[in-house]
Amino acid sequence: MGVTASHAAKRIAHVGIASMFEFIRKNRLFFIAGIGLLAALLVYTLNLPRVEKANLVERAAGNIMAPVQAEASRAAAFPLRIWNEYLSLVGVARENQLLKDDIRTMNERLALLEETRQENQRLTALLNLKDKAVEKTVSARVIGEDVTPWFKTITINCGFDDGVQDGMPVLAAGGIVGRTIKVSAGSSKVMLLTDNASGISAIIQRSRARGVVKGKGEDLCSLEFAMRGEDVQVGDQVVSSGLGGVFAKGHLIGEVTMVKKGEFGVFQTVTIRPSVNISRLEEVLVVLHKSVE
Repeated sequence: MGVTASHAAKRIAHVGIASMFEFIRKNRLFFIAGIGLLAALLVYTLNLPRVEKANLVERAAGNIMAPVQAEASRAAAFPLRIWNEYLSLVGVARENQLLKDDIRTMNERLALLEETRQENQRLTALLNLKDKAVEKTVSARVIGEDVTPWFKTITINCGFDDGVQDGMPVLAAGGIVGRTIKVSAGSSKVMLLTDNASGISAIIQRSRARGVVKGKGEDLCSLEFAMRGEDVQVGDQVVSSGLGGVFAKGHLIGEVTMVKKGEFGVFQTVTIRPSVNISRLEEVLVVLHKSVE
């Protein structure tokens, strides 16, 4: 009977332990939470005597948690850094565009100022020429050009209404431009001295050799009827002779660029480059004097 009682007691104890483990298994979350709370209390209790120094548990926890916290911090900072960089790029792009606009505006103003300066320079030279003119003159702007291989003309913005007539001399600050043809009420065509039909009585300023400057149609002229024995050299200045009554004496025509004397013939071949850059003419002066050369 004693053995039976002992066996029964063991069985009861076994059943009790099994029931306890079953209870713990079913309520394991509460047990884990309790253990965590006890551990926290333990850490807190251990830190009470020396709050300024980390204990072994804290150091171990710090070593474990530091990399995790660093990665978490970097992960949290990454979107913020990207956003800040994006905002910075947007700001730089906006500032860059504003700077480009400012530079464009400044360049436009500089170009306008330079254009005004050059125009004032040209008009001042034209005004000086006008002051030297004995006869009445009128200034005009070039508003068109016709530079075909056969005809060399420009159109100016003055005509009958301004006192201009056919055959009047047209000058620029650098010298002779040509003479008016086909004059209308508000505009006129000007036959340039380089036109094949143009002819101006001229002399070599240095040696006084005479001839007629004819247009060659290629932005050049030639001195025709210059006798073979006349003293003409490259670099000589050619001016109007005053003969014929169209151009007054002494107006600059151009510079001798080539002299060729053949073995035979009476005349020499002389090429002249006009002193006025015809292709860049913008303002001219018309002398209100008509005569037939």
